[in-house]
Amino acid sequence: MIGDTQVPEHSLQVMSPARASRPNVSGRIHTVVDSPIGPITLVGRDGAIVGLFMDGGRHVPDPAWFGDRDDSAFAAAADQLAEYFAGRRTTFDLPLRPAGTEFQREVWSALRDIPYAQTISYGELARRIGQPRASRAVGLANGRNPISIIVPCHRVIGANGSLTGYGGGLERKRHLLALEQRSAGISLL
Repeated sequence: MIGDTQVPEHSLQVMSPARASRPNVSGRIHTVVDSPIGPITLVGRDGAIVGLFMDGGRHVPDPAWFGDRDDSAFAAAADQLAEYFAGRRTTFDLPLRPAGTEFQREVWSALRDIPYAQTISYGELARRIGQPRASRAVGLANGRNPISIIVPCHRVIGANGSLTGYGGGLERKRHLLALEQRSAGISLL
C-alpha cells in the first residue's frame, strides 16, 4: 500500500513461493517480499543482489530472468528493507552486483552517496561524476537502475525541484521521499 501509514516493524514478509517451470541455468535466484509500496522482487546471484523490482515498474525483466525461487537466501535484504520502511534504516549494508555499462555503474555508485532524506538534481549528479554536460545520460542511467530503493535513484529530482521520472512510478517516489523526510524529521515535499 502506498500512503502515509506507518509500517509495523515486522510487516515486510516473504510472500508465498511460485513454482519454476524451467531449469535455472543463469544461477540467479529470487524472492518476493511485501512492502508498503507493493510487492518487491529481489533477485540475487552468487550471494549478491542483482535486482530489486517493483510490480508494474518500468524495465522489469521477464520473470524467467529472475531464476528459481529461494526465500531463504534473502533474509538480510528482507530485514533491512523492513527496517528502512519502518524508518529505522538510512543505509543498506548488502552485497550488490548491478549489471550495466561502466557509465551506468558509475552513476549508480554516485546514487549511493546521496544522503538519506535529501535530494539532488540530475545535473548535480552529472557534476558529481565529473560529466556536467551529461545530465540527460545520467537521467537515462538513473532510470535503468536495477536495484532501486537500495541504490536510491528516487532521491534524484528535476532541476526545478519537481518529482520527475521514476521506474516505480511517481507515487512510489513521492512515498519513499516522504518516508525518509518524515523519519529524518524534515519536511521538504
